[in-house]
Formats: sequence, structure tokens, C-alpha cells
Amino acid sequence: MKVMLLRLAFGLLLLIVSVGNSSSADPKKAWAAYDAGDFATALQVFNELAALGDSSAQYNLGMMYAFGQGVVQNNVYAHMWWGFAALSGDSDAASYRDFLAKDMSSEDISRAQELARKCVRKKYTGC
Repeated sequence: MKVMLLRLAFGLLLLIVSVGNSSSADPKKAWAAYDAGDFATALQVFNELAALGDSSAQYNLGMMYAFGQGVVQNNVYAHMWWGFAALSGDSDAASYRDFLAKDMSSEDISRAQELARKCVRKKYTGC
């Protein structure tokens, strides 16, 4: 029984490692694109990383939406992405989200929360 559990655990570990290594989501690629002003590529890679639960990518997406970098400026989406990063423990994201919320209507905050729920249900695809 112990041997079977060890084999199962080892198999799961290999699966996780192989999935993580097969992704084209590379933070260095995202930052190189961002620094070069290629916001479309940065947005794509940050989205891939955010879907994997990367709180830094979620934070960066919040910034891109807050300042309209590569996207139309949108406080609802900025709030949503900073909310995800805050849930992962990013205190800066929580501060930005809370600061932004002070200038948002309760309807906009509700929209951000509903978008977040939909995003989670879609496993962060197309958020």
C-alpha cells in the first residue's frame, strides 16, 4: 500500500513539473516585452502566468488595466486582478485595490467581484 501511494505521489509530482515546464509563460519574456513597449505580448504572457496563479502577474495585469497599458483603461478589471493578487498575499495589490475602490461606485465593485467569480469558474481563461 505504501509503495502504491509513493508511486502515485511521484507520478503526480512528475505531472506537475512537466506541465509547469511546458508553458511558454516566462516572466522574463513578459518584462522584456513590457520594457520594449510591446504591451500586447506582455499582456499575453502575464495572462498565462496569472492563470497559473502567479500573483506577480495578477498584480501586473491590475497595473496594466489601471493605467491603460496595452488595454483600454478599466478600473473594474484592475480591481479584479489586484483582488486575485491580494488573495495570494500581495499586500501592495490589496492596497492598490482598496485605494481604487474608494473612487469606484458600488456597482463597479460588484461588477469586478462578479467578473472575478466568472474568471475563477473559467479557470482564468479569457479573463
